[in-house]
Amino acid sequence: MQVFIEPAKEQMGRLAARHAAELIRAAIAARGSAAIILATGTSQYEMLRNLAAAPDVDWSRVSMFHLDEYIGLPASHPASFRRYLAERFVSLVPPLRAVHFIEADARDPRDPASWRAECRRIGGIIASRTIDAAMIGIGENGHIAFNDPPADFDTDEPFIVVDLDEACRRQQVGEGWFRSLDDVPRQAISMSIRQIMKSRSIAVTVPDARKAPAVAAALCGPVTSQVPASILQLHLDCRVFLDAEAASLLSSGSECEDE
Repeated sequence: MQVFIEPAKEQMGRLAARHAAELIRAAIAARGSAAIILATGTSQYEMLRNLAAAPDVDWSRVSMFHLDEYIGLPASHPASFRRYLAERFVSLVPPLRAVHFIEADARDPRDPASWRAECRRIGGIIASRTIDAAMIGIGENGHIAFNDPPADFDTDEPFIVVDLDEACRRQQVGEGWFRSLDDVPRQAISMSIRQIMKSRSIAVTVPDARKAPAVAAALCGPVTSQVPASILQLHLDCRVFLDAEAASLLSSGSECEDE
């Protein structure tokens, strides 16, 4: 794991996007196409804006997956991750080779069997692909995707139905996606930990002081399902991009405190 710290969000996002674009170009050069994963949320604003503007990327050779979606939330809802990516990335680049959205409202949102069917559908698509680059974030509770603690480190299913814990749901309110805690869905379809970890490369973008405790625990603590992002310590090609506030609980630079 390599950690890069920039003074502010814009520099952080620019550096993360430059790295992501390099990964995509390299995959296209080596294999003729690229498959990527994109995260959402306020932490990804700067990275996605800069990635969409990256030069010399043949987007027609790029297939995109995303990490998660609320069960029962229509794509028209302001908090929908499909809407987020459509507005903040897909509409800003030339047509992609493929866009694979999680259709978490396409089936009966009251029927758990229908949620599992959607997991099988999207899981069957991603299972046939090697992901070249996953651009993700870390939640205030240490989650990656919607794998809240204690996360399932063992399932081989590419997508799973998850219950959202209160800390996660409060974060969504704090970021302005919902008016109140009661408005936040309690379940979602999420890419699993093992599926994320199968990516050839992972780029993690995390700004803001509110994320500093989760960053310190993920980078410097033990690998544990209680801090889902700590699993990233085990990935062979993971780069973490922080602003100064998110890195504020690291002892010096990108270093962790000695035990």
